[in-house]
Amino acid sequence: MDVTLADQENINHFSRLNTKVHEINAKLKALKAAAEDIEEAENELMLAEDEEVPYLVGECFFHLEKEVAEARLQEAANEGTSQCAALSDERASLLKQMAALKKTLYAKFGNAINLEE
Repeated sequence: MDVTLADQENINHFSRLNTKVHEINAKLKALKAAAEDIEEAENELMLAEDEEVPYLVGECFFHLEKEVAEARLQEAANEGTSQCAALSDERASLLKQMAALKKTLYAKFGNAINLEE
C-alpha cells in the first residue's frame, strides 16, 4: 500500500492533535484537583473563627481578613471554572478534527493503520 505525502501529513497532524488532547487532559486533571483544594479551603474558612486567616500566595503565607480571603478564593474558583470550560471546548474541537482524520485515514488504510490509544 502506497502512502502519499498527503497521507503522511494527515497521520502527522492526527498525532499532533492526539498529543494536544493528552496535554489538555493533564491540565484538566490538575485544574480539577486545584478546584477541590479551593473548595476544601473555602469550607475550612467557613469554620475559622479568627478575623485574620493565613492565605498562601506563591510560597508565602499572608494574613488576610476573612472576607478578603473568601473573595480571593471565590475569584480563584471562578478562574479555574472558566479555564476548565475553555480547555474542554478546545478538547472537543480537537476531538472533532481527530474524528474527521480517522474517518479519512481508515477509509484509505482500513485495518493497516492503528489510530487508537
